[in-house]
Amino acid sequence: MLTTPTINKMDRGTNSLLETHFMPAQTLSIHQTRLGWFQECLGCEATTEFKFFKEGQYPNEFATAIEDSLFCIRCFCAPHHPFKMTVTETGTNAELLSVERPCACPISPCKCCCYQNMSVTSAGQNIGSIKEQFFCCVPRFEAYDGDGEKLYKIHSPTCCSGMCIDCCAEGNPCGAGCLKVLFRIYPASQTKTDGDAPYLGVILKKPKSLATEVFTNANAFDLTFPENASANQKALLVGSAIFFNANFFERQQ
Repeated sequence: MLTTPTINKMDRGTNSLLETHFMPAQTLSIHQTRLGWFQECLGCEATTEFKFFKEGQYPNEFATAIEDSLFCIRCFCAPHHPFKMTVTETGTNAELLSVERPCACPISPCKCCCYQNMSVTSAGQNIGSIKEQFFCCVPRFEAYDGDGEKLYKIHSPTCCSGMCIDCCAEGNPCGAGCLKVLFRIYPASQTKTDGDAPYLGVILKKPKSLATEVFTNANAFDLTFPENASANQKALLVGSAIFFNANFFERQQ
């Protein structure tokens, strides 16, 4: 992995709770649960809930988040429906960060407009956004800070000169790498991000247990943050994990 370069930028300030929970963390786990199992049994898209865990602290979550969206929109527009979600500290319900995704066209190749995007705020302050980019084969995304400056490029590991997703990046897809979906985080200034190019961090969707697979479509993610990332940048990547879940893994079963 590549070491994150230090970037001297204007200090926009940081939510103190965000600083407390995110600055010491180099890794983070996000587990999705499902509210409204009866809706799922009827084929309806239930409200999404996430629980957030620091390394070595499972099953004691430090934060939770519940999707805020209309039932009819979830039923008829999922998984591309607009929603808001606020991540709050467990026990106090104090806001850590909030994300908002507007309605947009599904992620697809060769689009020229209506890209998927999500904004991330904390304590009313815009701390960044994640946006789909034009692509032909492998979906690609860029993360921006609160000033609109590009911070990261994010996409799955590739092979064949960027034409295909590398299914063996996490190991044998029939063994240790089975059902793992990986997104790598690259610096915005890095030109080559395909193949074995160095990267800063990862967002990894973990395989489900048998019970989870059978009874829900809940997902789990492990985040490894770039070294020297600020609390705001880590919050932006947490928002990116929620963004990827909404776009790739919220298919109605």
